[in-house]
Amino acid sequence: MSSLRIEGLGKSFDDLEVLRDLDLSVEPGEFAAVIGPSGSGKSTLFNLVSGLDEPTTGRVLVQGGPASVESGKVAYMPQKDLLFPWRTILDNTALGLEAQGTGKKEARARADALFADFGLDGFQKAYPAQLSGGMRQRASLLRTVVLERPVLLLDEPFGALDSLTRTDMQLWLAGMWQRHRWTVVLVTHDIREAVLLADAVHVLSPRPATVVGRIEVPLPRPRGAEDFTTPEFAATERRILEALKGTTAVASP
Repeated sequence: MSSLRIEGLGKSFDDLEVLRDLDLSVEPGEFAAVIGPSGSGKSTLFNLVSGLDEPTTGRVLVQGGPASVESGKVAYMPQKDLLFPWRTILDNTALGLEAQGTGKKEARARADALFADFGLDGFQKAYPAQLSGGMRQRASLLRTVVLERPVLLLDEPFGALDSLTRTDMQLWLAGMWQRHRWTVVLVTHDIREAVLLADAVHVLSPRPATVVGRIEVPLPRPRGAEDFTTPEFAATERRILEALKGTTAVASP
């Protein structure tokens, strides 16, 4: 059974059609990337998958059941870290668990157990203003992961970081996924990021968006910075770029 299955999905807001007949499937333990032109409806797609909004047509299934906030099957990490400045990093990372009814002591213990894995050990009592941008994003991802939900939605998590920090975070996330094998759907505008991280890249058309190609990433895992300069990496980037431009057939063989 697919972790995420989207069938014939359409979404309109009054006369504005954002998504049309969109199909997408993600298997358990798969890292999927979604890339498309600006304004093509990627954030709308995430709102539908997380159950924050309802489709106009079609359906979204998470582990075989309808997408809904109440299902507790999807964890959503937005673009901004949204850490509360008055709470410590430990309290921030435990917040999602507390919001869903976990006692404060247990929530803090469960979050604290992940600090070393996320490179944050020793910063439990720090405040967000004391952390670098990359560390804040790691804390935000920890807050998402600790919920232990079957599907993780990552909405351009590194888009606001400078180029060097962004690359460091992409490589860090590639290593973390290799260890944990989460089921991830990543929205990104960064083709290189998509190729480094994903098993498959779903390319969206301009609005009203539909999937115009699913491109398999042929690079073996684990992946690292050395992969950036390989012919296979460059060829996959080129296929995605061509799909975005609509210049070639893009279905994977």
